[in-house]
Amino acid sequence: MRIIGIDLGTTNSACSIWNNGKPELIPNRLNKLLTPSVVGIDDHGKIIVGEYAKQRLVSHPSSTTSIFKRYMGSEYQCHLGKRSFNAVELSSLILRSLIEDAETHLGEAITQAVISVPAYFNDAQRKATKLAGELAGLQVERLINEPTAAAMVYGLHKINDGAQFLILDMGGGTFDVSLVEYFSGVIEVHASSGDNFLGGEDFLHILVKKYLDDNHINGKKLSPVERQLIIDSINKAKHQLTFAKSITIENAYKKQDKPWIINREDFANAAKSVLYRIQSPIERTLNDAGISPSEIDEVILVGGATRMPMFRTLISKMFRRVPSGNIDPDLVVTMGVAMQAGLRERQSDLDEVILTDVCPYTLGTEIINLSDESGQQGGLFMPIIERNSIVPVSIIKTLCTASDNQTQLKISIFQGESRLVKNNVFLGEFDIKVPKGPEGKETIDVRYSYDMNGLLDVDVTVNSTGNTYQKIIKNSGTLSKKEIKASKEKLANLKFHPRESVTSRLLIARAEKYYESALGENREYVGSILSQFEKTLEKQNVRDIKVSTHQFEQALDRFEQQGIFT
Repeated sequence: MRIIGIDLGTTNSACSIWNNGKPELIPNRLNKLLTPSVVGIDDHGKIIVGEYAKQRLVSHPSSTTSIFKRYMGSEYQCHLGKRSFNAVELSSLILRSLIEDAETHLGEAITQAVISVPAYFNDAQRKATKLAGELAGLQVERLINEPTAAAMVYGLHKINDGAQFLILDMGGGTFDVSLVEYFSGVIEVHASSGDNFLGGEDFLHILVKKYLDDNHINGKKLSPVERQLIIDSINKAKHQLTFAKSITIENAYKKQDKPWIINREDFANAAKSVLYRIQSPIERTLNDAGISPSEIDEVILVGGATRMPMFRTLISKMFRRVPSGNIDPDLVVTMGVAMQAGLRERQSDLDEVILTDVCPYTLGTEIINLSDESGQQGGLFMPIIERNSIVPVSIIKTLCTASDNQTQLKISIFQGESRLVKNNVFLGEFDIKVPKGPEGKETIDVRYSYDMNGLLDVDVTVNSTGNTYQKIIKNSGTLSKKEIKASKEKLANLKFHPRESVTSRLLIARAEKYYESALGENREYVGSILSQFEKTLEKQNVRDIKVSTHQFEQALDRFEQQGIFT
């Protein structure tokens, strides 16, 4: 039974197999290698997928949708005509279309697959991707991180042993960074970071906004068809700017009174805020791996958005070299997924290839925040598996009761880098029963196990009784639109006291940033000085706050000097 490799992308998707010692890309029904990740309903109420659906984005925007991969693992609902779909269901329709094309091309049934995911996808998003495959009738053998898949392909192209290369993967919706070392058939990921809401679509939105502003068009007054026509025209211009220095748009909108000219420089200036976000995941990856930009042997670009001249210029300046992109950035992940599929099939020509990966997020649990006297901060985050731990990994931490005669412990599972759990991604929770006793007597061992698919299992053992508990995480950890609205209203009605002064807020924001970037002892130190500063603010003594602010700022200045690209 063949195992298919699938690159399920935000903008386009593709599939492949490992055949005769190399990846074989599978054409779709239009004999193209890329299938647009677009789903719609036609005039007869039937589901349409791919290029046909993409063409109807302009003419039938209310019955066609795209970019839904960004909402995997959330409560997102999309209405197509009279029907409603979530992101998992829409993704399963894309997968079903790819499978049908593969079965036609190969002449056999396909029931097993390896599917790629962004390295920075969280636990809920990975589970959603696996579920999408299952809804499409697939047994998902493995989820593989997109930059890791690309690294496998470049490893095949005889990179020198011991070489360290940085994979920068920017597609339509996500940006991933992975530092990889290749040595004697072993491809080892040392560190990974990214941004799940940074991709080509964000650059497109910037360009659309500039078009609307330059032509004095009120975007809120556009009909869905008018807006989609503009987006379609601007998207074509964005792609053309890869090859041309300037583009003229004549009539993207009927009320456009003169030709609109956009050049690369104007586009780059408009997109400065988005370009700035690219630097942070790169810096974090290098910091976590403990290396400098000069130690990187090669910078490799993956994903269609990396073709943009402004992106390549930025990377060239950061690393003082021209990045590599000699393998088609739109298809290199698909090729790597085919290689992983071949490994799962135990193909003899891949026996010597060994792949390691890392956990891109820190995973941990909530503990009591003793400095939160006002009750506004909430619980603290205790890391159990720190980001960039090599997987598979299983770590145990021991916790104890916090009060006398306590009969229950609540284990809340979070994913993220913030010191406060309220700023991290909630994955789930469960209650553990313990015998009554004095504070601290009863203990539990909490085991977090993270596998090669990027999926988390949590096991808890009550040490005095031997009782065990296991959590199957189902909660997506994200807020609904209604919850987001309620949170905004709640925050808007808060009354501020001195801890919320401009200076204090800036210092706290800086400290939170350093906490999220640090690991181990550095993280603990930043957390401790931040807790002490917040405790001083809680007391609202002006003199103490002034002294503490000065000391806190000096401590943060020392961390400021550790930046790589400053």
